Amino acid sequence: MQTGARSDLRERLVQLSKNRLIRQNAILFVGGLVAGIGGFVFHAIAGRILGPAIYGQVAFLIALYAVGTAPALILIVVLARYTATLTARGDAGVRSLLARTTRLIAIPCLLAVLVTALMARPVAVFEHLGSPIPVLILGFSIALIWQVAIPRGILQGLQRFTSLSLNLSTELIVRTVLVFILLKAGYAVSGAMAAVFIGLAFAFVLGLLTLRDHFGDKAPRVRLRVMAGFSLTAAAGIIGIQILYNQDVILAEHYLPSHDGGIYGGLNKIGTILFFLTLSVSQVLFPRVVEAVAKEQHPGRILLSSAGILTALGAGALLVFAVVPGLVVGVLFGPAFQDAQPYVFAVGVIGLALSLDNLLVQFFMAVHDRVFVPILFAACIAEALLIVLFHARVGQVVLDVLAVLLGLLVLLAVRCYLLLPTLHADSLAEREPALV
Repeated sequence: MQTGARSDLRERLVQLSKNRLIRQNAILFVGGLVAGIGGFVFHAIAGRILGPAIYGQVAFLIALYAVGTAPALILIVVLARYTATLTARGDAGVRSLLARTTRLIAIPCLLAVLVTALMARPVAVFEHLGSPIPVLILGFSIALIWQVAIPRGILQGLQRFTSLSLNLSTELIVRTVLVFILLKAGYAVSGAMAAVFIGLAFAFVLGLLTLRDHFGDKAPRVRLRVMAGFSLTAAAGIIGIQILYNQDVILAEHYLPSHDGGIYGGLNKIGTILFFLTLSVSQVLFPRVVEAVAKEQHPGRILLSSAGILTALGAGALLVFAVVPGLVVGVLFGPAFQDAQPYVFAVGVIGLALSLDNLLVQFFMAVHDRVFVPILFAACIAEALLIVLFHARVGQVVLDVLAVLLGLLVLLAVRCYLLLPTLHADSLAEREPALV
């Protein structure tokens, strides 16, 4: 009996390994995990070598860099949808899309470098940096991440998840190795920012190399104007999700006592670990849904399977949060944050709810449904209002955020249920990219 059960389990595991959706998720999950670990290690190295005072300058510049990556995230989603639609229709055009987008994005890149050059010295004086050079490197890094977004978006749309995973992970590996070398060589803040820039440069070159098989395409020009409408939808979705997992920290820091504000800040980071741990699921979902709708297949099945994969990944993290919350807090933040222990599982649920909300938002963006936009922004407003009204202690803020994210999940699920029967290729025809 035991042998039969083992045989059935082995057979089931083999079937799962052959499932395209699971295989794609596994590939991108590994890349995202390596990138995430690389990000933590980068900060750990910088903090240990530079010490708190100088590391604060690096943290400030990295925070500005994170703000500057928002347009890159929007660009990735826009290009992924455009590329996926072209591919599903059997149209060529990757070479034209890559070349024309690179030239178009070069204009804001140059403006970003120019503005940074003008502001470098005032920013350095304001933050007591000692030199404007790190700020200048920051400007070049922000400009470069906008260019790096182009091959990444195209790779996601082509469903080349192995190449995309390698691109994401290699950038952080190069950055982490270089920051150790440069900081040990005495380059301090400038060295840390140089490591960021060189990692991006490596990722950009690697991205172009992985698309070189399209360089010889004799394809007609793609029309970039048709992406404008979807760009607004993508911006609304991405900005809305970012507001949901950032504004609570700002408001908690304002309303709570300083100690409690710091505790909540740590809790927020614990919750976003689960969010970023499962982010690869929505990255795989996006082009798969575009492809399914264009080919008159069943996007609902992909959505349900993706939600199942995401929930399974999240459940593993939640189990750890429930069993050893003290260890989680201790490893991440140390003994000074022990007051966060009672809320670790709750913020894990918040992270899982946010991940599922983001999955549905990515689904709506893939099919270019705009009804989710007012729902998402109503949730952003509700979260802010609840925290403003109820903020007596850390637990109250946690409940505010949890209630909003679970409520948003219900509303988005209802919208999805109503939308699925209406999804057909011809219903999206006017939104598809055209060739001239």
